[in-house]
Amino acid sequence: MSGAGFALDPRLAADTRAVASLPLCELLLMDDARWPWLILVPRRAGLVEITDLHGDEQAVLWQEANRAAAALRAVTPCDKLNLGALGNIVRQLHVHVIARVEGDPAWPGPVWGHGVRVARDDEGAAVLIAALRHALTA
Repeated sequence: MSGAGFALDPRLAADTRAVASLPLCELLLMDDARWPWLILVPRRAGLVEITDLHGDEQAVLWQEANRAAAALRAVTPCDKLNLGALGNIVRQLHVHVIARVEGDPAWPGPVWGHGVRVARDDEGAAVLIAALRHALTA
């Protein structure tokens, strides 16, 4: 999969931590301790919509979203997984995978725009990232 000309949107770079490089996407951890929240960003320049990917790349994106969801579910208890590709603020194509539990700060509504972000501490982020990396390779 080509990554020529790809650059991560500065807002995504500022709000996330690297987890893994998958065949198509960079897998990132959202730096918000309120939710276990992953973001997949295809390494392709100029993408805004999922439909901007070729059919075979769309299939790879969903396979990688499934891998990310399975890893998240393996390391964090959740009642529901939320997947979404909004892009209303950050236009670069990215897919959110968020583990939700009944009673979390935004339950049952969406997490976007709810409250103020709570930054992860470095140690907690490192432990979660290590667990996610292990789950991705298991």
